[in-house]
Amino acid sequence: MDIARNRRDFLVVSSLVGTGFWVGCRKDDTARAAPSKAAQARSAASAEGKGDQEPEVTAVEDLMREHGVIRRALVVYREAGARLRTNPSAVPVEALLKTAKLLRSFAEDYHEKQLEEAHIFPALKRAGGPAARDVDTLIAQHQRGREITDYVITVSGAAISLARAEPIARTLEAFTRMYEEHAAKEDTVLFPAWKKTMSEKQLDEMGERFEEIEHKTFGKDGFDDAVEKIEAIEKAFGLDLAQFTAPPPPKA
Repeated sequence: MDIARNRRDFLVVSSLVGTGFWVGCRKDDTARAAPSKAAQARSAASAEGKGDQEPEVTAVEDLMREHGVIRRALVVYREAGARLRTNPSAVPVEALLKTAKLLRSFAEDYHEKQLEEAHIFPALKRAGGPAARDVDTLIAQHQRGREITDYVITVSGAAISLARAEPIARTLEAFTRMYEEHAAKEDTVLFPAWKKTMSEKQLDEMGERFEEIEHKTFGKDGFDDAVEKIEAIEKAFGLDLAQFTAPPPPKA
């Protein structure tokens, strides 16, 4: 009888201990599964802070959007060249001068010299391959572009006479044609090849370095500043996106 009672007592105690252990485990699991209210608050604050930040711009994206500013300057040059051939007085020379100065500061002194010639072209030369063969030509075109920028800055310092209009128009159009092909080749061949020379970590580091160079050069966001400047130039020329819409094709 004592043996039976002892056995019942043992089973009861074991059951209670087991239940307590199971409940304790459930509480621990629940605690681990559900973050505290403080942790939830920190997570929400972090998510909210990230939402306020601009998305990160990669090094290659940075280079290509800078090309976008340059291409808008090419549109201005093309428009100026067309007006010089028909009505030179219709060219706002001050805006033309500002375009050349924007190309000098943003395209040549920053984008070409400090990014492409200092970092991208040397890496491509070391890697070899098809992209490396274009580097010397691209550098020569950079130099020719600087010569043309010097010329445009000089001739746009005053009103352009009819006698001077034609050679200026030819020069603007030649620069435009050269740089259209130049930027297209870099966007489709050079920049992708350069990206392949780096790991993801190295590419991130290069993006940070480009950002540091940009802020050191301009003392602010150089891209945003360049966009504001080219928008003001386009306004002075009376340029609007809608006017470039192509007419419908002729009936076949």
